[in-house]
Amino acid sequence: MITTAATGTPASAPPSFAALPANRQQPDGSGRRYSVLDRLIAPADQALRTLSGLARSTRPYPAAQIGETLTEDADRRLARGLMRVNHAGEVAAQALYQGQALVATSPILREQLLAAGREEVDHLDWCAQRIEELGGRTSLLGPLWYAGSFAIGMLAGLAGEQRSLGFVAETERQVVDHLQSHLRQLPHEDARTRAIIEQMQTDERHHGDSAKLAGASELSSIARGFMKVTAKIMTHTARWI
Repeated sequence: MITTAATGTPASAPPSFAALPANRQQPDGSGRRYSVLDRLIAPADQALRTLSGLARSTRPYPAAQIGETLTEDADRRLARGLMRVNHAGEVAAQALYQGQALVATSPILREQLLAAGREEVDHLDWCAQRIEELGGRTSLLGPLWYAGSFAIGMLAGLAGEQRSLGFVAETERQVVDHLQSHLRQLPHEDARTRAIIEQMQTDERHHGDSAKLAGASELSSIARGFMKVTAKIMTHTARWI
């Protein structure tokens, strides 16, 4: 069981990517085939929920039992800038999973991608809540982050199942490193923000490890480099816009 960093309250473990069987039926064994319209409705609905702020977490807020300690304007400005970047990253995560799921040929892999995306909704909501507490706003470029990430997710999905899982594993590895850098930058006394980021980091690491166990293939150095460049553009821009 995973527990929230703030309260020790048991939290459901993030969904895992299971190894894909040869029999590619739906997880319920029905073998149902979805129409093109069926498969377009879900990403459209999730895009609206993500960009409108309607998406809500299903797990406890990690900072719920921790008092506010940031009083200096400079510290609050730093923390909300970091959390704005993290929120933009979670907007991108929703789009990546939806893009990969849209083109996935395996119904089982598709459901696993969507389940992982639902886990990321918690992060999206937690980041938005912390930004509001700090008197800030989310990135104004959310639609751009979503559209670009959705396209990248589709490209990753079209590369095949193992590469799609490899994309998940590499994305999560980079996110874990990114969150670690934020933990180093945070004001030492900011326990509320720290609790949120630590729980997010735990979840992201689990997603990456699960994708590897499911048979993810390692991406080329060119692909990894491209991912780092696009992530850097987003993080630097989202911090201020």
